[in-house]
Amino acid sequence: MFSATTSAFAQESGRQGADRVNIDCSITKFDAAIRYQQSSAEVNALQYQAYNFATLRVDEAVEGIADPSSLAVVLDLDETVIDNTPLLVRDLRNCHRYDHWDTWRHWEREGHPSLISGAKAFLEHANETGIAIRYISDRTDDQLESTLATLNELKLPQVSAENVLLLGPSKPERRDFVSRNHEIVLLLGDTLHDFDMLFEIDSLTQRREVVAENRKQFGEKWIIFPNAAYGDWNESELDGWDAEPMFEDYETRRGVPAGIEHPCGRALTLVPTK
Repeated sequence: MFSATTSAFAQESGRQGADRVNIDCSITKFDAAIRYQQSSAEVNALQYQAYNFATLRVDEAVEGIADPSSLAVVLDLDETVIDNTPLLVRDLRNCHRYDHWDTWRHWEREGHPSLISGAKAFLEHANETGIAIRYISDRTDDQLESTLATLNELKLPQVSAENVLLLGPSKPERRDFVSRNHEIVLLLGDTLHDFDMLFEIDSLTQRREVVAENRKQFGEKWIIFPNAAYGDWNESELDGWDAEPMFEDYETRRGVPAGIEHPCGRALTLVPTK
């Protein structure tokens, strides 16, 4: 929930000055998540890994197919193909909840997002196979012109008003529309509703159960991307260990008394990693 300070800032329109930067507010709880999403090499690795799997699946799908254009790969856009974290960082600094979505339309029109790691190589490869590429995003349909401009600026293949399907109809309806003329062999996205309406349930517990029931689809027909920055899980209750804290220094935790050489011969001045 917003603090009083946050609410005051949220009500101001158009103020982006330095006096709004670094204000203590509830949105700062997302700081570590955005740092992970934007800066960590681990997220880059997961993105490359996802697109590596996707490349294998496309190659398997088109092998021996006389007309690869009868097949389709369907991708979400935001945090699957394009990286919107500069917008999130700006809003974080301005003490504004970016997951209220009221700053996104300006970004969609005038922002210059970069590509998710591995996206360009995958899309160019898929295009070369002759498979149909369809982009299905919940950006609203009145933003189609600016979205097409962004995708063309990024030099992505098969970008057209017919191939970029934005919000008007639901995502299941738009996937059904693609299925009229193509067999969808692969779906890529950063949220579960990018894959199947099975996941359109409010309970996070039930959604996790549906994930488990459909676990064999992930890495096969469904390729999911990491997005720690936003989702309807971000206000969920956390389950913690209820034991009283016990604090021990690093050497004690390693089981080797300070000043004693480690059996493998390394000094005990290493920075711990996990």
